[in-house]
Amino acid sequence: MPFQSISHSRIRMLIIASVFLMAVFVVRLFYLQIIEHSKYSILADAEQVKRLTIPATRGEIYMEDNGTPVKVVLNETVYTMFVDPKIITDPEAVKDVIRAVAGGNAVDGFAKLVDKKETRYQVVAKNVTRRQAELIKKKELAGIGFQAVVRRVYPEGTLAAQTLGFVNYDQKGQYGIEGRFDKQLRGKDGMLQSVTDVSNVPLTIGNRNVNIPAQNGANIVLTLDRNVQAYTEKALSDGLRKIGATDGSVIVMDPNDGSVLAMANLPTYNPSKFTKVTNASAFNNAVVSDPYEPGSVVKTFTVATGINTNTITPQSTYVNTDYITIDDRTITNATKGQTGTISIQHALTWSLNTGMVTVAQRLGGGTINRQARNTMYSYFHDRFHLGQMTGIETTGEVPGELIPPTAVEGNAVRYSNMSFGQGMNPTMVQVAAGFSSLINGGTYYYPTIIKGNLNDDGDIVPAEQKKPQENVISASTSATMRTMILKARREFYAGNDRKGYDIGGKTGTSQDIVNGEYTFDETTGTYIGFGGDTKPKYVIMVRVSSKGRALNGGDHALPIFTDISNWMIDYLKLQPKG
Repeated sequence: MPFQSISHSRIRMLIIASVFLMAVFVVRLFYLQIIEHSKYSILADAEQVKRLTIPATRGEIYMEDNGTPVKVVLNETVYTMFVDPKIITDPEAVKDVIRAVAGGNAVDGFAKLVDKKETRYQVVAKNVTRRQAELIKKKELAGIGFQAVVRRVYPEGTLAAQTLGFVNYDQKGQYGIEGRFDKQLRGKDGMLQSVTDVSNVPLTIGNRNVNIPAQNGANIVLTLDRNVQAYTEKALSDGLRKIGATDGSVIVMDPNDGSVLAMANLPTYNPSKFTKVTNASAFNNAVVSDPYEPGSVVKTFTVATGINTNTITPQSTYVNTDYITIDDRTITNATKGQTGTISIQHALTWSLNTGMVTVAQRLGGGTINRQARNTMYSYFHDRFHLGQMTGIETTGEVPGELIPPTAVEGNAVRYSNMSFGQGMNPTMVQVAAGFSSLINGGTYYYPTIIKGNLNDDGDIVPAEQKKPQENVISASTSATMRTMILKARREFYAGNDRKGYDIGGKTGTSQDIVNGEYTFDETTGTYIGFGGDTKPKYVIMVRVSSKGRALNGGDHALPIFTDISNWMIDYLKLQPKG
């Protein structure tokens, strides 16, 4: 075959092979770029496009300080200290600096962690302060690193612990305001989606960039006054210590708008050290979560019901023999000897059960019939809101119990006991709010601990409040009740009151249930009262108890009320009457 023919044949074969290879490449590119485009686009995005979470800052909590919001719950940046044992060049120096600087923040067994050469990451200290981190960094030791974290700080220690609650290690609010408003305080994390370089540094260009700013949590301002709260807790602690009691609660309210100025409970705890609490009951706010029989403080509600229905007046009389029989039960007075024909004012002042049962009878025309029970329930439950949720903005509130007359248990005996505060289980916040309506002119204000939110300009945006219930009793009935309650205190207990002010109140003592039965060996003491100048400016309710102790309102709860009341007069700068 001629040489030229062989050359032409080889060229044709090369051309055919080249065309074939080009066709393969074209088909492959078509397959990758068109058919498999979505797949490889996703893979590329996974490599190049990063989604970074922008954490929201948890909102802080404020109390008032004589009208000025001050932080009582805040955020603090601290650091988790870690080591990379593989690149540590001087293990002993690292251990020494951890001991000397991190100190109590070092984790148990940190020295062994530093020596774990087979690992790359070991946490050796937690909650290291910025100052501590800076001191350690100055040592310029290889293998040490820090990770910034935010922790919740309660600078006032145990102050209002049950009202505030705490944030657990999962950064979730628990109990109190932290629990009730966890979502609002938490805010909403933002997102940064961006094409990054090989070092994962976001690039500022690209049509796939997304920047959603974080929405920081709300800053909540409470109605609690830091000074009132602090003094209330001190007075409660001092009072319990003097009488040798273990448990106590106090609520202080402004009766003219329902604002809670203080809620104190003992025993208590430090929200910053919630893991050290051995009895979970310390987390509960007994003012809202622990219903009980308040005893004779409820006599003020019974008398108000009788006066507002024109059934009685303070001067109305009855014959007291210290005993009164309802169906098959005989009810007696705790204080005996005030026998004969006496007035309702006298019965309230001396806290006589027979007088209150008499009022209940007269509501029914002489017996505690269905009419009497309906009237009592209408006032106690529907007007004074005993035995129902108040809606106060904290976790743990319970409705308590007030048996309606439609129930089998809602008989005459039950309602005779209710007239003097037994056979019912309201909470302290219910009683305090209802009592406020007795002495403020007759308006029921729903109790609140939320004043509003603090905006970025430092101004308070007021919270929306429930519409008050007006005319639960008439203004004239309220004025009469103020006078009667003032007289009840002045008769026995006004010796330590500041002169020139209107200070009124009522004692209460109730038997506790032990092993399923009422006992006189263990009783709870209660005192509720108000104080002011030209009108009531505060309501204070105190409750004290102790296992195996018989405590009463006059000897054990009242002194705590008096202590707080006298302090409130000075703090509010009330002017004495001329």
